[in-house]
Amino acid sequence: MVVCGDDGLAHRLAAELRGVYGEQVTLVVPPNGLTARPPVVGRARAASAALFDRVVSAAVGTVGRTGPPTTVQRVDGEGVLEAAEPTETVLAEAGVARAAALALVYDDDETNIRAALTARRLNPRLRLVLRLYNRRLGQHIEELLDQAAALAAGDDDSPGAVVEASTTVLSDADTAAPALAATAVAGTSRVVQTEGLLLRAVERPLTADGSGTGTGLCTLALLSGGDPDGGGEQQPRLLPDDEEVRQAAGRQAVVLEHVSATPGTDPPAPGRGISGITGIPSLTSLFSRRLRWSLAGLVGCVVGLAVALWLVTGIHPLRACYITLLDLFAIDDPALKEPLGRQLLQLLSALVGLLLLPVLLAAALEAFGTFRTASALRKPPRGLSGHVVLLGLGKIGTRVLTRLRELNIPVVCVESDPEARGLATARRLRVPVVLGDVTQEGVLEAAQIHRAQTLLAVTSADTTNLEAVLYGRTLRPDLRVVLRLYDDDFATAVYRTLRAAYPRALTRSRSVTHLAAPAFAGAMLGRQVLGAVAVERRVLLFAAVDVDGHPQLEGRTVRDAFHTGAWRALALLGRSDTTSDHVLSKGDRVVVAATRRGLAELR
Repeated sequence: MVVCGDDGLAHRLAAELRGVYGEQVTLVVPPNGLTARPPVVGRARAASAALFDRVVSAAVGTVGRTGPPTTVQRVDGEGVLEAAEPTETVLAEAGVARAAALALVYDDDETNIRAALTARRLNPRLRLVLRLYNRRLGQHIEELLDQAAALAAGDDDSPGAVVEASTTVLSDADTAAPALAATAVAGTSRVVQTEGLLLRAVERPLTADGSGTGTGLCTLALLSGGDPDGGGEQQPRLLPDDEEVRQAAGRQAVVLEHVSATPGTDPPAPGRGISGITGIPSLTSLFSRRLRWSLAGLVGCVVGLAVALWLVTGIHPLRACYITLLDLFAIDDPALKEPLGRQLLQLLSALVGLLLLPVLLAAALEAFGTFRTASALRKPPRGLSGHVVLLGLGKIGTRVLTRLRELNIPVVCVESDPEARGLATARRLRVPVVLGDVTQEGVLEAAQIHRAQTLLAVTSADTTNLEAVLYGRTLRPDLRVVLRLYDDDFATAVYRTLRAAYPRALTRSRSVTHLAAPAFAGAMLGRQVLGAVAVERRVLLFAAVDVDGHPQLEGRTVRDAFHTGAWRALALLGRSDTTSDHVLSKGDRVVVAATRRGLAELR
């Protein structure tokens, strides 16, 4: 295996492949002190098209690389190469021509694409795993590289020339966002979805008989907690057997549920307004609350005048409404020879008509202003409560924001950079945004943190996230906080300290590379990792596995396909009529929950 990257994901992925799966890994990283180039991800469609043209041109040799030649330095016996960029020389030195899989996890999309095109030319049988933020571009690149492998296979007469060749495009942001979003929402489960199957993991206390409240497929994990026998704090236990579950009465557990539809109400599609037409604001966003009440009062006056005219003159009610409207707009003839009551009603109708003119003008101006500022950032509305305050609209924050809105969760974003990539997504989803430095006094208050449900800090700076969380806790000691921290030891220390200082408030710390690395490792090994569920500082993986070729699965029922603490078969894909007594056979495909080592064991 060859892993190339310039940040923590590369190191974590290499360690995962070595320590968990026992693979021989060569890690290619920049020399110490060399910073990565600014990322080019997340630009407009035209920029993506231009990028695609450049890398394709580079693949056929029409674009030369400028700059000094790349130097390659091998670190003593650790399987590590230091090189500024993954050029053809570097990839050849890393052994790509003989490797089974290559992961390109640079923070720059263009660097990953260039290296992938070069690697495919060096080894058509290579399994490629790319880290790309741009989804649309990733689909095109995946098709291009697979097509290149197929063409190379046509030139190779050896049997099974490209059986292992495949291209998988992943995003660390997409992989980590569901877990971060689910952690931030109380009562919202962690969801794994594939091929019409929807599974969700929820935290529940175990009853006296060891079963969770309600129904569930199985118990995924026992959470840490105090030992009832006085033996200190119990560590989390992943994939316990039935006996362990029965003996863990009173402990919190993560229980897996199977649902037939997405939980909760379906969120409205972003940008939908009047009559479901995309892009047209709703009536409540067009007019202010005061103006709506003014219009309602004038309509009530008109109805009252029409009823009074009907009672005074005895004419038909519809004719009374018609005459009232004529009087309102000064179209009807003066009631000179009419009874006194009729004359008074005509004067009152004219007065209401005068009052209607400024209201109509105000409505027109407000509607025009709403359409003009439809692309502007919204401010948090007054009275908002129970929302999630999201700090940071970078790569991770943007994906988390999208996920929260898919779950129909109200969000207020805080971002210090007016050019952040996630601001366009916030405008499209009509999410309120507070522009300002979260470390400055008054910024969190503007996001109405005192009435928020959760503070979710996912900026790229650990100190900023920690400072925001500590300040938020001073404002509200019971505030639920979820913070993204890079260093695992630091994250563990922060988690334990905050949990001890605020025992009644939920505290969670998450590392994006910690959540994303299993999916990248699974893709390198040819596994389809569907998702990951964080259990405190550990991770459970959900993968789709073919039964054929796995003696641990074939011939067993779904219920019995289980190895305590390692892996467990959960459900059969592609068939909704199966039960836990279904005997697995060739051709079946199952969803498996596994630890990292458990997934390696299944391999």
